[in-house]
Amino acid sequence: MQHYPTINYLAVLVAGIVIFVLGGLWYSPVMFARRWIALQGRTEEQERAQAAAANMPLMYVSAFICGFVTAWVMAMILAHIAASLELNAAHGALIGFMVWLGFAATTSYATALSPESPSSCGLSTRRTTSCVSCSQE
Repeated sequence: MQHYPTINYLAVLVAGIVIFVLGGLWYSPVMFARRWIALQGRTEEQERAQAAAANMPLMYVSAFICGFVTAWVMAMILAHIAASLELNAAHGALIGFMVWLGFAATTSYATALSPESPSSCGLSTRRTTSCVSCSQE
């Protein structure tokens, strides 16, 4: 029976936290919140009202768990590859890019093609993706 490779769970936890924090910053007024709200055809007041009615602790815990799972899966992929290949940071970055391109980018783009998807520049602006290549405000 094949065993799973050893994973550094402290690194996975730290990566999960970083994903969570960066996601929070991404959708904050510091970065792209106003643009994201505008692309949905909503106002900031509507967004605040929806947030007030939502179960925010559950949303935050769910967002963190998603980031943790993402980090864990990437660690598993890298550990399996490392079992047969000497890895360095460049390999990790290349593998991360390839996983993003093969899974996240393609599914996000397919979602953005939906006519009911709020979009600008042809990219989805849902919570999973954001259009950062636009110069329009």
